[in-house]
Amino acid sequence: MRPRQHLTAALILATLTLATLTLAGCSAGSGSSAPDSANSGNVSVQPAPIEGTVEGPVTKDSVKSQGAAGSATRADRSVVTSGYVTVRVDKPMDAAAEAVRITEAVRGRVDARTEYAPRDGRQGSSTLILRIPEKELTATLDKLKAIGDVQEVSLSSSDITIVVQDLDARITAMRASVDRLLGLLSTATDTAALITLETAISDRQAQLESMESEKRYYADQVSMATITLNLVADFTRAAPKPDTFLSGLEAGWAGFLGFFSASLVVFGFLVPWLVLAAIVNLAVILIARRPGRRAVPAPSE
Repeated sequence: MRPRQHLTAALILATLTLATLTLAGCSAGSGSSAPDSANSGNVSVQPAPIEGTVEGPVTKDSVKSQGAAGSATRADRSVVTSGYVTVRVDKPMDAAAEAVRITEAVRGRVDARTEYAPRDGRQGSSTLILRIPEKELTATLDKLKAIGDVQEVSLSSSDITIVVQDLDARITAMRASVDRLLGLLSTATDTAALITLETAISDRQAQLESMESEKRYYADQVSMATITLNLVADFTRAAPKPDTFLSGLEAGWAGFLGFFSASLVVFGFLVPWLVLAAIVNLAVILIARRPGRRAVPAPSE
Protein backbone atom coordinates (compact mmCIF):
# COMPACT_ATOMS: atom_id res chain seq x y z
CA MET A 1 0.00 0.00 0.00
CA ARG A 2 2.96 2.35 0.45
CA PRO A 3 3.77 2.56 -3.25
CA ARG A 4 0.14 3.36 -3.95
CA GLN A 5 0.22 6.07 -1.30
CA HIS A 6 3.39 7.54 -2.77
CA LEU A 7 1.75 7.60 -6.20
CA THR A 8 -1.31 9.30 -4.81
CA ALA A 9 0.82 11.89 -3.05
CA ALA A 10 2.77 12.53 -6.25
CA LEU A 11 -0.42 13.06 -8.21
CA ILE A 12 -1.75 15.47 -5.60
CA LEU A 13 1.56 17.41 -5.64
CA ALA A 14 1.53 17.60 -9.43
CA THR A 15 -2.06 18.80 -9.41
CA LEU A 16 -1.27 21.52 -6.86
CA THR A 17 1.81 22.60 -8.83
CA LEU A 18 -0.20 22.85 -12.05
CA ALA A 19 -2.92 24.83 -10.31
CA THR A 20 -0.32 27.16 -8.81
CA LEU A 21 1.31 27.76 -12.18
CA THR A 22 -2.10 28.41 -13.77
CA LEU A 23 -3.07 30.95 -11.12
CA ALA A 24 0.32 32.64 -11.43
CA GLY A 25 -0.12 32.93 -15.19
CA CYS A 26 -3.61 34.40 -14.82
CA SER A 27 -2.46 36.90 -12.22
CA ALA A 28 0.47 37.91 -14.41
CA GLY A 29 -1.84 38.39 -17.37
CA SER A 30 -4.30 40.43 -15.37
CA GLY A 31 -1.46 42.44 -13.83
CA SER A 32 0.02 43.27 -17.22
CA SER A 33 -3.33 44.29 -18.63
CA ALA A 34 -4.27 46.52 -15.69
CA PRO A 35 -1.56 49.10 -16.31
CA ASP A 36 -2.50 49.14 -19.96
CA SER A 37 -6.10 49.87 -19.07
CA ALA A 38 -5.00 52.48 -16.60
CA ASN A 39 -2.72 54.06 -19.15
CA SER A 40 -5.45 53.93 -21.73
CA GLY A 41 -7.66 55.91 -19.43
CA ASN A 42 -4.97 58.61 -19.01
CA VAL A 43 -3.90 58.89 -22.62
CA SER A 44 -4.00 62.55 -23.81
CA VAL A 45 -5.19 62.93 -27.36
CA GLN A 46 -3.38 65.75 -29.21
CA PRO A 47 -5.80 67.75 -31.37
CA ALA A 48 -5.11 67.99 -35.05
CA PRO A 49 -3.42 71.24 -36.05
CA ILE A 50 -5.82 73.85 -37.37
CA GLU A 51 -5.22 74.95 -40.92
CA GLY A 52 -3.38 78.24 -41.06
CA THR A 53 -1.81 77.91 -37.56
CA VAL A 54 1.80 77.20 -36.64
CA GLU A 55 2.64 74.05 -34.65
CA GLY A 56 5.23 74.03 -31.90
CA PRO A 57 6.44 76.86 -29.66
CA VAL A 58 5.80 80.41 -30.76
CA THR A 59 8.99 81.94 -32.14
CA LYS A 60 9.88 84.84 -34.40
CA ASP A 61 10.35 82.48 -37.34
CA SER A 62 6.96 80.86 -36.77
CA VAL A 63 5.27 84.25 -36.56
CA LYS A 64 6.95 85.37 -39.79
CA SER A 65 5.90 82.19 -41.59
CA GLN A 66 2.32 82.59 -40.35
CA GLY A 67 2.26 86.23 -41.49
CA ALA A 68 3.57 85.23 -44.90
CA ALA A 69 0.81 82.63 -45.24
CA GLY A 70 -1.81 85.23 -44.34
CA SER A 71 -0.37 87.70 -46.87
CA ALA A 72 -0.46 85.06 -49.57
CA THR A 73 -4.12 84.41 -48.78
CA ARG A 74 -4.96 88.11 -49.00
CA ALA A 75 -3.00 88.42 -52.24
CA ASP A 76 -5.29 85.85 -53.86
CA ARG A 77 -8.36 88.02 -53.16
CA SER A 78 -9.84 90.47 -55.64
CA VAL A 79 -10.92 93.63 -53.80
CA VAL A 80 -12.31 96.81 -55.37
CA THR A 81 -11.62 99.98 -53.36
CA SER A 82 -13.54 103.24 -53.81
CA GLY A 83 -14.31 106.34 -51.81
CA TYR A 84 -14.45 110.10 -51.73
CA VAL A 85 -12.46 112.89 -50.08
CA THR A 86 -13.59 116.46 -49.43
CA VAL A 87 -10.90 119.11 -48.90
CA ARG A 88 -11.38 122.82 -48.24
CA VAL A 89 -8.91 125.02 -50.13
CA ASP A 90 -8.45 128.70 -50.94
CA LYS A 91 -8.30 128.32 -54.73
CA PRO A 92 -10.02 125.19 -56.05
CA MET A 93 -8.63 125.59 -59.58
CA ASP A 94 -5.02 125.64 -58.40
CA ALA A 95 -5.69 122.80 -55.96
CA ALA A 96 -7.17 120.70 -58.78
CA ALA A 97 -4.01 121.16 -60.83
CA GLU A 98 -1.93 120.04 -57.84
CA ALA A 99 -4.15 116.98 -57.33
CA VAL A 100 -3.69 115.99 -60.98
CA ARG A 101 0.09 116.32 -60.63
CA ILE A 102 0.10 114.12 -57.50
CA THR A 103 -2.03 111.46 -59.19
CA GLU A 104 0.01 111.32 -62.38
CA ALA A 105 3.24 111.09 -60.35
CA VAL A 106 2.20 107.61 -59.13
CA ARG A 107 1.10 106.50 -62.62
CA GLY A 108 -2.56 107.18 -61.90
CA ARG A 109 -5.04 108.94 -64.13
CA VAL A 110 -7.95 111.38 -64.06
CA ASP A 111 -11.18 109.87 -65.39
CA ALA A 112 -13.31 113.01 -64.97
CA ARG A 113 -12.85 116.64 -63.98
CA THR A 114 -15.56 119.24 -63.27
CA GLU A 115 -14.84 122.84 -62.28
CA TYR A 116 -17.20 125.66 -61.28
CA ALA A 117 -16.21 129.31 -61.58
CA PRO A 118 -16.66 131.72 -58.63
CA ARG A 119 -20.12 133.30 -58.39
CA ASP A 120 -22.76 134.40 -55.86
CA GLY A 121 -20.19 134.87 -53.13
CA ARG A 122 -18.57 131.49 -53.70
CA GLN A 123 -14.96 130.99 -54.75
CA GLY A 124 -15.81 128.11 -57.04
CA SER A 125 -15.19 124.38 -56.64
CA SER A 126 -13.69 121.43 -58.44
CA THR A 127 -14.53 117.71 -58.52
CA LEU A 128 -12.12 115.08 -59.83
CA ILE A 129 -12.54 111.32 -60.25
CA LEU A 130 -9.06 109.88 -59.73
CA ARG A 131 -7.81 106.36 -60.46
CA ILE A 132 -4.93 105.57 -58.12
CA PRO A 133 -2.86 102.34 -58.09
CA GLU A 134 -3.86 100.20 -55.11
CA LYS A 135 -0.28 99.94 -53.85
CA GLU A 136 0.10 103.74 -53.80
CA LEU A 137 -3.33 104.54 -52.35
CA THR A 138 -2.36 105.31 -48.75
CA ALA A 139 0.60 107.55 -49.60
CA THR A 140 -1.32 109.34 -52.34
CA LEU A 141 -4.30 110.02 -50.06
CA ASP A 142 -1.96 111.59 -47.51
CA LYS A 143 -0.63 113.95 -50.18
CA LEU A 144 -4.11 114.85 -51.41
CA LYS A 145 -5.31 115.60 -47.88
CA ALA A 146 -2.29 117.87 -47.37
CA ILE A 147 -3.53 120.21 -50.13
CA GLY A 148 -5.92 121.93 -47.71
CA ASP A 149 -8.15 121.27 -44.71
CA VAL A 150 -9.75 117.81 -44.80
CA GLN A 151 -13.52 117.92 -44.32
CA GLU A 152 -14.52 114.31 -44.98
CA VAL A 153 -12.90 111.00 -45.97
CA SER A 154 -14.78 107.80 -46.78
CA LEU A 155 -13.35 104.56 -48.18
CA SER A 156 -15.07 101.23 -48.86
CA SER A 157 -13.94 97.85 -50.23
CA SER A 158 -15.89 95.24 -52.13
CA ASP A 159 -14.63 91.65 -52.40
CA ILE A 160 -15.31 90.27 -55.88
CA THR A 161 -13.11 87.18 -55.59
CA ILE A 162 -16.01 84.78 -56.25
CA VAL A 163 -17.11 86.77 -59.29
CA VAL A 164 -13.60 86.76 -60.77
CA GLN A 165 -13.10 83.05 -60.10
CA ASP A 166 -16.46 82.19 -61.69
CA LEU A 167 -15.57 84.32 -64.71
CA ASP A 168 -12.19 82.58 -65.06
CA ALA A 169 -13.90 79.18 -64.96
CA ARG A 170 -16.40 80.20 -67.63
CA ILE A 171 -13.62 81.56 -69.84
CA THR A 172 -11.67 78.31 -69.53
CA ALA A 173 -14.75 76.25 -70.40
CA MET A 174 -15.60 78.47 -73.35
CA ARG A 175 -12.06 78.22 -74.74
CA ALA A 176 -12.22 74.44 -74.47
CA SER A 177 -15.57 74.46 -76.27
CA VAL A 178 -14.17 76.61 -79.08
CA ASP A 179 -11.15 74.31 -79.43
CA ARG A 180 -13.41 71.25 -79.69
CA LEU A 181 -15.54 72.89 -82.35
CA LEU A 182 -12.45 73.90 -84.29
CA GLY A 183 -11.30 70.27 -84.15
CA LEU A 184 -14.65 69.10 -85.51
CA LEU A 185 -14.54 71.79 -88.18
CA SER A 186 -11.22 70.49 -89.49
CA THR A 187 -12.69 67.01 -90.01
CA ALA A 188 -16.17 67.94 -91.23
CA THR A 189 -16.97 67.26 -94.90
CA ASP A 190 -20.69 67.94 -95.07
CA THR A 191 -21.66 71.50 -96.10
CA ALA A 192 -24.53 71.70 -93.63
CA ALA A 193 -22.29 70.51 -90.83
CA LEU A 194 -19.64 73.09 -91.79
CA ILE A 195 -22.18 75.92 -91.69
CA THR A 196 -23.54 74.76 -88.33
CA LEU A 197 -20.05 74.48 -86.84
CA GLU A 198 -18.96 77.90 -88.14
CA THR A 199 -22.09 79.52 -86.69
CA ALA A 200 -21.52 77.87 -83.33
CA ILE A 201 -17.84 78.86 -83.33
CA SER A 202 -18.67 82.50 -84.13
CA ASP A 203 -21.23 82.63 -81.35
CA ARG A 204 -18.87 81.12 -78.77
CA GLN A 205 -15.98 83.34 -79.82
CA ALA A 206 -18.20 86.42 -79.37
CA GLN A 207 -19.15 85.23 -75.89
CA LEU A 208 -15.50 84.54 -75.12
CA GLU A 209 -14.44 88.03 -76.18
CA SER A 210 -17.20 89.54 -74.06
CA MET A 211 -16.10 87.59 -71.00
CA GLU A 212 -12.44 88.48 -71.58
CA SER A 213 -13.42 92.15 -71.82
CA GLU A 214 -15.32 91.82 -68.54
CA LYS A 215 -12.27 90.21 -66.96
CA ARG A 216 -10.06 93.13 -68.07
CA TYR A 217 -12.57 95.54 -66.54
CA TYR A 218 -12.50 93.74 -63.19
CA ALA A 219 -8.70 93.61 -63.30
CA ASP A 220 -8.58 97.38 -63.82
CA GLN A 221 -11.03 97.96 -60.95
CA VAL A 222 -8.96 95.79 -58.62
CA SER A 223 -5.56 97.21 -59.56
CA MET A 224 -6.62 100.88 -59.28
CA ALA A 225 -8.81 102.47 -56.62
CA THR A 226 -11.46 105.03 -57.60
CA ILE A 227 -11.40 108.20 -55.49
CA THR A 228 -13.75 111.17 -55.93
CA LEU A 229 -11.95 114.32 -54.77
CA ASN A 230 -14.09 117.36 -53.92
CA LEU A 231 -12.21 120.66 -53.63
CA VAL A 232 -14.35 123.42 -52.12
CA ALA A 233 -13.72 126.97 -50.91
CA ASP A 234 -15.19 129.00 -48.10
CA PHE A 235 -18.39 130.91 -48.81
CA THR A 236 -17.83 134.67 -49.06
CA ARG A 237 -20.67 136.58 -47.43
CA ALA A 238 -22.21 139.61 -49.11
CA ALA A 239 -21.50 143.09 -47.75
CA PRO A 240 -23.71 143.92 -44.75
CA LYS A 241 -26.57 146.41 -45.16
CA PRO A 242 -25.96 149.97 -43.79
CA ASP A 243 -27.40 150.51 -40.33
CA THR A 244 -25.75 153.84 -39.31
CA PHE A 245 -25.41 157.33 -40.78
CA LEU A 246 -21.82 156.82 -41.83
CA SER A 247 -22.49 153.40 -43.36
CA GLY A 248 -25.52 154.90 -45.15
CA LEU A 249 -23.36 157.77 -46.43
CA GLU A 250 -20.75 155.34 -47.69
CA ALA A 251 -23.42 153.23 -49.37
CA GLY A 252 -24.99 156.34 -50.96
CA TRP A 253 -21.65 157.60 -52.20
CA ALA A 254 -20.82 154.20 -53.60
CA GLY A 255 -24.24 154.12 -55.28
CA PHE A 256 -23.71 157.60 -56.73
CA LEU A 257 -20.34 156.62 -58.15
CA GLY A 258 -21.86 153.47 -59.51
CA PHE A 259 -24.69 155.37 -61.15
CA PHE A 260 -22.27 157.94 -62.59
CA SER A 261 -20.04 155.20 -63.96
CA ALA A 262 -23.01 153.40 -65.45
CA SER A 263 -24.25 156.66 -67.00
CA LEU A 264 -20.89 157.22 -68.62
CA VAL A 265 -21.00 153.71 -70.03
CA VAL A 266 -24.49 154.28 -71.45
CA PHE A 267 -23.47 157.66 -72.90
CA GLY A 268 -20.41 156.11 -74.49
CA PHE A 269 -22.59 153.45 -76.04
CA LEU A 270 -25.05 156.07 -77.43
CA VAL A 271 -22.47 158.53 -78.84
CA PRO A 272 -22.04 156.76 -82.23
CA TRP A 273 -25.81 156.54 -82.66
CA LEU A 274 -26.28 160.22 -81.76
CA VAL A 275 -23.64 161.23 -84.29
CA LEU A 276 -25.33 159.15 -86.96
CA ALA A 277 -28.72 160.66 -86.13
CA ALA A 278 -27.27 164.20 -86.31
CA ILE A 279 -25.79 163.52 -89.75
CA VAL A 280 -29.06 162.17 -91.05
CA ASN A 281 -31.02 165.15 -89.68
CA LEU A 282 -28.55 167.59 -91.20
CA ALA A 283 -28.84 165.94 -94.61
CA VAL A 284 -32.62 166.11 -94.45
CA ILE A 285 -32.54 169.81 -93.56
CA LEU A 286 -30.15 170.63 -96.40
CA ILE A 287 -32.27 168.78 -98.91
CA ALA A 288 -35.41 170.57 -97.70
CA ARG A 289 -33.79 174.03 -98.01
CA ARG A 290 -32.36 173.45 -101.49
CA PRO A 291 -34.08 175.90 -104.04
CA GLY A 292 -36.20 174.01 -106.57
CA ARG A 293 -37.29 174.91 -110.11
CA ARG A 294 -40.12 177.43 -110.37
CA ALA A 295 -43.27 176.13 -111.94
CA VAL A 296 -44.12 177.54 -115.45
CA PRO A 297 -47.57 179.19 -115.42
CA ALA A 298 -50.06 177.81 -117.87
CA PRO A 299 -50.93 180.14 -120.91
CA SER A 300 -54.25 181.89 -120.59
CA GLU A 301 -56.78 181.66 -123.38
